[in-house]
Parts: sequence; C-alpha cells; structure tokens
Amino acid sequence: MSAIKSVWRRCQFCGWMLAVGAVLALALTADAALDAEHRQVALWLLLGAAAFLATGAVRVTVSPRGVTVASVLAPFLRRNFAFRSIRYASARWTKPAEIGGWGYRWRPGLRAVSLREGQALWLEFTSGAQFVVTVDDAGTGADLIGHYLRTARPVH
Repeated sequence: MSAIKSVWRRCQFCGWMLAVGAVLALALTADAALDAEHRQVALWLLLGAAAFLATGAVRVTVSPRGVTVASVLAPFLRRNFAFRSIRYASARWTKPAEIGGWGYRWRPGLRAVSLREGQALWLEFTSGAQFVVTVDDAGTGADLIGHYLRTARPVH
C-alpha cells in the first residue's frame, strides 16, 4: 500500500483586525508625514498597526513535513511544528475568551492564534504545551495530522 502524501491548507481572516490595522497604518503614516513634532511617536505606534495586520490573516498547512501556521501578509512570521513534537491533534469549537482573547495569544503552556469564535485546530505537544489556531475545517486538518502521527509512529 502506498503512503498518502496529502496536504491540507486553509486561510483564515479576521476582517475587523485587518481593517483596524490598515486604518491605523494610513492614519499614522499621514500623521508622521504631516506633523514633525509627533513623527517619532506616530512611527512607534505603527508597530501596533503592523501587529494587527500581521496577525489578522493566517494560513495553516498540514503536509508530510509537519504543521505550519504563517501570517498571510508577513509570511516570514510563522510557526513550524514537526510531527515528532506533536502528541495529538483535535478540532473543537473555541471562543476567544477561552484562549486569552483575539490575535496571537500566549500564556504558560498555551500559544494561540484566535481570529474568531468557531472551529479551531488544537495541537498537544509531547512537552504538554498546546497550540491553538481558529480555522475553518479544522477537523480535516486534525484527521490528517492523526494520519501522519500514526504513519510516523505505527501502533503495534
């Protein structure tokens, strides 16, 4: 029997985060250009706009290489997870309050990208830590991860 080499990929967007980031970026850029007295402050505040834009849209990929969660607008901002570090994957309905709010969240033992209430892919690592990303069709992604985990670590 030949090995399955499937890839699952989904993008998830948060419209309000992207809109806030874009409006802030435009307003702060205009302020920096027009107001020399407050230019430095406006340029520093652009970091906040960049954070909204970078975390407001993500691409989640499950492939034979592992799991990758990357910013759509800044793809160099990414998290890669090798299957050897993943113990289990599941999908469940998740609310932002359950994982610390909106955007990229971190707290001891949990990292998350929360763009909306809804389906989320939950990864549990061999270290006991977890990573969560809200994304449509998370069940299919979790099933494929399960397939790759069984292939990498066959049950006897």
